[in-house]
Amino acid sequence: MGSTLRTIRSGVTPDLGTRLSTLWVVVMFNMVFADILTFIKPGALQDLWAGQAGVQITPGLLLLFAILIEVPIAMIFVSRVLRPGPGRWANTAAAAVTTAFVVGGGSLSPHYVFFASVEVACMALIVWSVWTQRDPEAVAQRTTVVRHAGERIGRAS
Repeated sequence: MGSTLRTIRSGVTPDLGTRLSTLWVVVMFNMVFADILTFIKPGALQDLWAGQAGVQITPGLLLLFAILIEVPIAMIFVSRVLRPGPGRWANTAAAAVTTAFVVGGGSLSPHYVFFASVEVACMALIVWSVWTQRDPEAVAQRTTVVRHAGERIGRAS
């Protein structure tokens, strides 16, 4: 009850999966809107239609981009269903790959720098969250051990 009350007062959900999933949704919305605003720039769509956007656009490059964009999309679901240990590593790897994609594939346009900053901040918060969150299974196991030890001491008295 105490931790639930503390959570209600702080306004932060205790469920790590929900927080991580929500952060991945924020990352995805920022990625989408950064691209939408980039396409509004005069000449951007014409360059894209001509197959030129800084690099030659090929089917292989588009597949690579699709795979890289799928990483944060998949993490919206994966961060809710993986157990803490594998989830910690999956979120860390996905954040590293996505950060490299956002920073390496971006531009220096002010709107893109703004969106990329928000995305990188969210991914840093994701990594920080998974590495500072106490593993609920380990906490439950320690609590059980302490409770059983207390019962044995109580019987011995």
